[in-house]
Amino acid sequence: MKKYIHDFEIIENREINEGHFVLVVKLSEPLPPVFPGQFAEVKIEGSPNTFLRRPLSIHDVDYAANTISLLVQRKGDGTTHLGTFKPGDTLNMVYPLGNQFHIGSAGEKVLLVGGGCGVAPLLYLGKILAKNGIKVTTLMGARKGDQLMEPEQYQRNGELLITTEDGSEGTKGFVIHHEIWRERNFAFDRVYTCGPDAMMKAVARLAARNNVPCQVSLEQTMACGVGACLCCVVDTTTGHRCTCTDGPVFDASELKNWID
Repeated sequence: MKKYIHDFEIIENREINEGHFVLVVKLSEPLPPVFPGQFAEVKIEGSPNTFLRRPLSIHDVDYAANTISLLVQRKGDGTTHLGTFKPGDTLNMVYPLGNQFHIGSAGEKVLLVGGGCGVAPLLYLGKILAKNGIKVTTLMGARKGDQLMEPEQYQRNGELLITTEDGSEGTKGFVIHHEIWRERNFAFDRVYTCGPDAMMKAVARLAARNNVPCQVSLEQTMACGVGACLCCVVDTTTGHRCTCTDGPVFDASELKNWID
């Protein structure tokens, strides 16, 4: 798939909570095709300690408005500085990078599982799945209620289930503690997940126990995004592969020691 380097205009910087924000950026020409699961490498101007681009999941795409949304966690100097960008500022991105989630067929039922800011690629995925006639259930986890990532956005795509570690909203515990995993008839055709590795491994094993295929979106350090720097190599059943080019989406069964 063709890659682009474009300057976008920031039209919104929306605070979600203390540690996260959403940037909505607009292109002056029609957007190229962007698929669920892909990401962008973002140049952060004005941050003296940020030498490399930062990989960010594509959170949503609106072709009518010609915009892309990025859900960002304030984690270091680069992403913290990115949070200071204002409407009218320019954001340079290399995109769309990586592969995509498998969409499936109309009439299927799927479960999307996200922990923390790992829900970022699941919003656009859920929207595309729903548009294709697939019944979407999203299971969203956070440490506490005020750290949930705009749950109302995900609710537009279908059923929404919530877990919080402190029990302030939804089921108390992690996403793997939700009762949906213990239902006698785990009637999903596919599970998709993104978040911390430990969470995704647990989700993948629960899916395997229910004989349901699971796709995971890995959150790795990806300095270049095009397979040159080799800092995002992951061990798979077919050898070492680059997360940025062969992923970030993998079948859990491809990843060594994930569901064994």
